[in-house]
Amino acid sequence: MGIPFDPKELEVIEMKPGFFGAQIPVYNYPVSPREAVIATYKRKPIWQLTGSEQGFFTPKVYPDNVARAFVFDANHMTPEQGGGKDMFGIEWEYVPSAGGSMVRPGKPFLSDANEWYEKVVWPDIDSWDWEGEAKKNEGYLKSDTFNMCSMLNGWFERLVSFMDFESAALALIDEEQKDAVKDFFDKLTDLYIQIYDRHMTYFPDIDGFSVHDDWGSQRETFFSPDVAEEMIVPYMRRLTDFIHSKGRFCDFHSCGQNLRQVPNMIKAGWDSWSGQPMNDTEKAYELYGDKILIGVYPVELSPTASEEEQRASARAYADKFCNPDKPSILNGGFNLPAAFREELYKHSRINYSKQST
Repeated sequence: MGIPFDPKELEVIEMKPGFFGAQIPVYNYPVSPREAVIATYKRKPIWQLTGSEQGFFTPKVYPDNVARAFVFDANHMTPEQGGGKDMFGIEWEYVPSAGGSMVRPGKPFLSDANEWYEKVVWPDIDSWDWEGEAKKNEGYLKSDTFNMCSMLNGWFERLVSFMDFESAALALIDEEQKDAVKDFFDKLTDLYIQIYDRHMTYFPDIDGFSVHDDWGSQRETFFSPDVAEEMIVPYMRRLTDFIHSKGRFCDFHSCGQNLRQVPNMIKAGWDSWSGQPMNDTEKAYELYGDKILIGVYPVELSPTASEEEQRASARAYADKFCNPDKPSILNGGFNLPAAFREELYKHSRINYSKQST
């Protein structure tokens, strides 16, 4: 059996700010949030994760985080301070209305994937100030929180930054460019393994990595599952195997309609995926939840929902998705109504405590 639920756990011992500013209650948990996340990734869940159990870390030492206006560490950079060159020298421009950076389209660095052999200059990652940034971030990563390091610019996203979207998508299927793309992704994976190894060396409290590689639009995936399986999955798998060999966990962050790509996420070795609302996350859970942790959205409640309606919705969610033999993660859990959050915690604790070992 799992850890039995004690009603005393519902005592709120503090309120802490969530990622989007909402105040989130911290209950009198039986284990630390970090332990709860690790238990879920090991498929021995203790309560339903809602995201508040994780810390978010994107250190300044990685040039892409600065270029993408996506630094979350002890430097306390604002997005407006971002932009500039990434580790390959590609220029990113911060766009206030989008809240992020983009490469200005129309003047791609590569017009053909075969050009990368001569044009791409690979970064010297040992010249980055790893020791200095490690000292600045002492104490930033908390021991009781699951520290997730988010990494932008995955394989397809990197190709897009070099070629613009249309040319990058074409290169994945053009017989005259495919071999060059594979060679590039292979060398890129070698580089990512080295960078992730440095992260774990200088920031040893990192528990997992969430890697970004957007694969879909509002309506459909950018490329077929067969293309992804051939062109991207083998290189992802090398990276996830490396991360797992270091005792860390792997989350895949991929925006867009990607339900058809979930089998490829599994083949690539990802431990979890939380799709955006255009995905039928309930269907993803039903089809694949025994092989990858799926972030499932709750039924949207009316702003005027009564406390009992909130609690009934939470119980229904827990009974459907908090299965000790097939756990899930709650998607979009930063602004949950108080009664829903409490009831979900309680009911998921009860359900998950029924696991056999």
